[in-house]
Amino acid sequence: MRPSTRLLAAAAKILEPGAPTGLTGLFTHPAPRSTLIYLYSSTLDRLKALPESSVYRQSTEALTKHRLRIVESIEPAGYGEWQERAKRQLTEHPESFRTAEDGTTHETNQHVRSVRHGRAFVATKVEEEYDEREVEWDGETGSPELEGTRTSAERKNQAAMGRVTPGGSEEIVKWEPEPPLDADQIAEIENKIGAGLIEEVIQVAEGELKLVDIMTEAKVWEELAEKPVPGQWTYFERKT
Repeated sequence: MRPSTRLLAAAAKILEPGAPTGLTGLFTHPAPRSTLIYLYSSTLDRLKALPESSVYRQSTEALTKHRLRIVESIEPAGYGEWQERAKRQLTEHPESFRTAEDGTTHETNQHVRSVRHGRAFVATKVEEEYDEREVEWDGETGSPELEGTRTSAERKNQAAMGRVTPGGSEEIVKWEPEPPLDADQIAEIENKIGAGLIEEVIQVAEGELKLVDIMTEAKVWEELAEKPVPGQWTYFERKT
């Protein structure tokens, strides 16, 4: 059963990000489709660290691939055109979309590109817009730049300066986000997955991604240190 708040919000066709979902502490996600695809792709990548014979890997892979197919099968309006624009932007401005493997972070770059399970993702640092007229003056008037050795905090931007391509453009490249799903498409995903609201599905996917690391560290595919006594698991066997 879907909360009445979500049912009423669905009448507007597009769910407003940050709006209440009807579940305490859970708010409407701004980009559920791309978030789920990223989480599922990351989970499938990390599962490769486990042996193929691992029952945990087999079951988690099967469920993750199933849900990934459901999410990818439902595309928002204008998705194909947006995808073409995104590919063109990545090709024309490669210096603005460096990968985390290059040492790029949001402290040095507005956009960070990553590849998960053969899919490219771009994470953008959203700069908060504000009106300087409404910002209270803190009394600081600035200080002169001192000569001599710089501290680590003062040198943190030097790494970014070293990655600037000579002669390259310094213009700020704005990344266009993926078009949002409408309320009916989100409801379709929720019904096909059958695990509550899409925000709840995201929470489960986030938990599974963390669990993969725990299970890998615990080496759950190895034999038990102490062998179970004969008949210990007989009660749980299925008799067909």
